[in-house]
Order: sequence, then C-alpha cells, then structure tokens
Amino acid sequence: MSIYDFSVKDTKGNDVSLEQYKGKVLLIVNTATACGFTPQYKELQDLYLKYKDKGFEILDFPCNQFGKQAPGSNEEIASFCEIKYKTTFRTFAKIDVNGKNADPLYVYLKQQEKGFLGEAIKWNFTKFLIDKEGNVVDRYAPITRPSKFEDQIAELLNK
Repeated sequence: MSIYDFSVKDTKGNDVSLEQYKGKVLLIVNTATACGFTPQYKELQDLYLKYKDKGFEILDFPCNQFGKQAPGSNEEIASFCEIKYKTTFRTFAKIDVNGKNADPLYVYLKQQEKGFLGEAIKWNFTKFLIDKEGNVVDRYAPITRPSKFEDQIAELLNK
C-alpha cells in the first residue's frame, strides 16, 4: 500500500486519486486559516513556486479539529489562501486528521511516520514529506517552518 492507493475530495466534493501524483515529491499538510502557524502559507507558496517545475507538489488539507481554526466552507478557505497568501498549490476539502472520522489518507500517514504524540496529529501545520515512489520519508511538527527542510525536498527531487 502507498499514498497512491488513496482518493481524497477536492473543494467541490469530487474524488481525486492521488495516483495522479506518481513520480512527484509531495508535501502533505493539514492547515488552518486562523492559526498562529497560518503565516507558514507564505513559505509553503515560496517552496512551491521554487520547485513545482521540478516535480514538487503541496497538498493542502484544511482541518477544523484544533481550536476550530479552519472556519468556513471549502471554497471560502481556498479563496482566503489564494487572496491573502497568493497560494497556487492545491487546496482540498476540509478533513479530520484524528479520531474516528479521520480521513483514511491521514490514518495511513500517521501509521507510516509517528510524531511526538505517536500516531496522533498534535496541531495544524503538521507536514508529511513523500518521495517520488509514494513513501512517507519524514514528518515535521507544526512549529517546523517549511524552509527548515528545503534541502531535503531538493535532495528528493534530484534522486
């Protein structure tokens, strides 16, 4: 099993197979628009612009489980990110990342790479780095700024 076996929902509720990302380096992030870490969107966008033409994609999954910091509809969240942070990477439908309603993709990601709380996601802006073969290679805490692991992204893209 790999991440390519999963489908997720886009902001309009349509199924999106992650198989379309085969051969790309991915950063999968649970986000929120009203979080202390929300300014990380700028660094995420900077990384995306720098590496997207080399096979890098960011998959943004808004999550309202932590302090209700992702209010609004899927469309409102995507619009906020595009207007405030000029994001051009893909935002998907809002999901749960913990608990009985956790999205199956996140159940898988957490099993592959545990964090400070074991399999549980601690907060918004937990980041999973995926190699070109669909393997989870690292997990970064919410406080870890995306620029801190840029070298690892570049290394994976050059493999």
